[in-house]
Amino acid sequence: MVTRRDFFVGGGAAVAAYAAGSFLPLGAQSAPNFGAPSVVQVGFRKQKLGDFEVIALNDGVTRRPLAAEFVRNAPLGEVQELLKSQNLPTEYLDVPYTAFLVIAGNRKVLLDTGFSDNGGPTTGRLVANLNAAGYKVEDIDTVILSHFHGDHILGVRNKAGQLVYPNAKIMVPSVEHAFWMDDARMAAAPDAMKGAFQTVRRMLGGLNDSQMVKFEAGTEIVPGIKSVAAYGHTPGHTLFMVESKGEKFAYVADITNVPQLFARNPDWAVQFDMNAEEARVARRKVFDMIVNDKVMAGGFHFPFPAFGRVEKLGNGFEFKPVA
Repeated sequence: MVTRRDFFVGGGAAVAAYAAGSFLPLGAQSAPNFGAPSVVQVGFRKQKLGDFEVIALNDGVTRRPLAAEFVRNAPLGEVQELLKSQNLPTEYLDVPYTAFLVIAGNRKVLLDTGFSDNGGPTTGRLVANLNAAGYKVEDIDTVILSHFHGDHILGVRNKAGQLVYPNAKIMVPSVEHAFWMDDARMAAAPDAMKGAFQTVRRMLGGLNDSQMVKFEAGTEIVPGIKSVAAYGHTPGHTLFMVESKGEKFAYVADITNVPQLFARNPDWAVQFDMNAEEARVARRKVFDMIVNDKVMAGGFHFPFPAFGRVEKLGNGFEFKPVA
């Protein structure tokens, strides 16, 4: 049974659109045209981490009108004031998408996948940036997914249904997999949510045990990469801590959308958080850990190069990208 815990009242349609990969709020068809966002020209950035290397791989960016429902628990005017204070537009948001490749010895591990050719015209750049960084899709031996929203899993297969990373084992959080692959839950879901369930099946359905492995949060998935439960954004949303020779990198996935808003105000709820209260608690806990342990962090929606440091700022936090 789909409960309010699974889909907050009023949020189901937004989550469905997000998970299916449309990323436009209801009614956006008649929204003003704010033009196309700028795509970064050099879409990869390499960073040493002990004996490892972490490579940010930008998949593009989308521009969306800033609707009142984007931040569920704050007035639109307050949201716009915060954006204005950072010299950012107040009528729209540019949301970037950046996955991370970890080079760990002979292992080449991709954290999340972006859109492939399943998204809009300003997305789907990950593979080109992977090539520019000196690697091919055939080089990737492991793909680890943080959760099953469309912008994170649509890069598993292309439109033709072929696996984008043909030699990779796909590793998924067991809690997340159990939620989205539950046929009874899909059947009981509101019509607006059914597309999200179908997207998961299109990307991950039909994979055998040698192609896909489920993991439990809190375990070391591959040597040097540990999973960390951060539930709330989705039922099984999972982060990854990469460590080599005492140096750490935290890939925080969607612990916050648009850090200029939700890191600075960690108690604000983005419309795509499926359980806003759990997400809020996880967000504060994760950011506190990153600050206290002085860990380098990277987020899927952080401004490119999408990794850097997090510092305390008032009652919230501030993300500072690497130079």
